[in-house]
Amino acid sequence: MLKKGLLISALALSGAFAAAADCSFDLKGTDAMTFTDAAGKPVPEIVVPASCADFTINLEHVGKMPKTAMGHNVVIAQASDVKAVTQNGVKAGVKGDYLQAGDPKVVAASKMVGGGEKTSVKVPVAKIKSGDYAFFCSFPGHEMKMRGKLAVK
Repeated sequence: MLKKGLLISALALSGAFAAAADCSFDLKGTDAMTFTDAAGKPVPEIVVPASCADFTINLEHVGKMPKTAMGHNVVIAQASDVKAVTQNGVKAGVKGDYLQAGDPKVVAASKMVGGGEKTSVKVPVAKIKSGDYAFFCSFPGHEMKMRGKLAVK
């Protein structure tokens, strides 16, 4: 009976880990100004399970260039606000992660990283359940190529 109980506990724990893994996504930024998945394929959309309270996007800059020349971050905002967020962020410069401090249009944002560096951003799912949201890089000029849809399903 004890072994059966341990097996059930082990299965329950493995299910919990599987559920936790569903509440994150690994994204890669390149020196070619692209966001790709672990297999190197472009990422036009990240699907966030509606069952997650928070969703984490883990960003790895797989290039070699420093953040001052080819920095990347992940910013979450309504798709209609992307242009305003990036325009407002230019004044903040690389030290401010190309984001205006306290910008109310930004739902969540990671720090800016350069080649070989990693960062993460935690997104409160309740804030993105309704509406048209995007993930993008706020480095000047990157949002045109480094942008995708963030959808809760």
